[in-house]
Amino acid sequence: MTHPALAGGPVYLDYNATTPVDPEALEVALPYLTTHFGNPSSGHHYAGAPRRAVEQARGQMAGLLGAAPEEIVFTGGGSEADTLAIRGAALGSRRRRVVTLATEHPAVLRSCDSLRAEGFTVTLLPVDGHGRADPGDLRAAVREAALVSIAYGNSETGTLQPIAELAAIARDAGALFHTDAAQAVGKVPIDVDALGVDLLTVVGHKMYAPKGVGALYVRSGTPLHPVIHGGGQEGGLRAGTENVAFIAALGRAAEIAARELPGSAVRLAILRDLLRAELEAALPGRVLLNGHPTERLPGTLNVSVEGVSGRAMLAAVPGIAASTGSACHEGVDAPSPVLLAMGLPAERALAALRLSLGRWSTEQEVRLAAHLIAEAVVTPPVMGVTTAPAVRPARRSGRAG
Repeated sequence: MTHPALAGGPVYLDYNATTPVDPEALEVALPYLTTHFGNPSSGHHYAGAPRRAVEQARGQMAGLLGAAPEEIVFTGGGSEADTLAIRGAALGSRRRRVVTLATEHPAVLRSCDSLRAEGFTVTLLPVDGHGRADPGDLRAAVREAALVSIAYGNSETGTLQPIAELAAIARDAGALFHTDAAQAVGKVPIDVDALGVDLLTVVGHKMYAPKGVGALYVRSGTPLHPVIHGGGQEGGLRAGTENVAFIAALGRAAEIAARELPGSAVRLAILRDLLRAELEAALPGRVLLNGHPTERLPGTLNVSVEGVSGRAMLAAVPGIAASTGSACHEGVDAPSPVLLAMGLPAERALAALRLSLGRWSTEQEVRLAAHLIAEAVVTPPVMGVTTAPAVRPARRSGRAG
């Protein structure tokens, strides 16, 4: 069944940027925008239903992550959750070093930059040609670190990191470990105890809930300083009256994800591999995979078509909606900093397309998208790739991933 927002439009291949709100999640949210309007912190009748909705959502999210309900802190989105994790953990420690990857999302990198301005040392670890971190590099860099922050799945390439191994290294060195799991939650099974992480970011609009809501898993006993001060909501870690409607929607989205995994991951991996196979068959020898060939998010395909500009390609194919990389960098005529950090040449990075699949993607859409892309490549005038100058990562607000 097609999502109403996608009916009649281009083939949607940008699920990593944002997902349509699941109709079930929308249905759950609506009563808290109308009938159940009360403040959940109040002590009277009108607070009861909103308060129960927030706590039900907390349990639903905890169930998806294998956490305890009291370890879930609701936030206004992923950037806020990352900021709370990184600044909150660093400022709660006597240590003055944080460690992260060069390929992290801007929400992580900018939070680390803010600490650098306050006297912290920030160590950026390199990645290999597939975008994976070397545990040996972390082992050498983690001494006296307050925090290590490494994303579970990269938003551009889909490359998955060996989080359990990396978290164990951090733990042995006495450092906390945070993973931005915005792209992984709901797409691959996650158990916070098995991973050994202390902090984990969840983003609502990456998992079929509305924009403007997220969550941070905080392992019980983890010292964390709040970054938003006020009335003491969310266990004192995130002040502000709860966005009950969106939190309820996020809870239902978590429940749906738990119900559909692991079948949804298998289905998306099949569609992802079909899309790649169709492109390679139509454009033999010209399609290059960017990212790890196997340790990759099930619905993410990042490829470069040799000799073709990714931006020009998308402009020439109005029948698909996709991107050239993180939506936080869209509109910047420059090679992706993530792909450059992987050691790829600028020409290949400029040729990149990020094609991401989701709940309403179909085999028919995948085959059509591959046909439209291939047709644009072989039919002029798709512009060729030109070498771009060295680029600094784009600084844009929001967390569009």
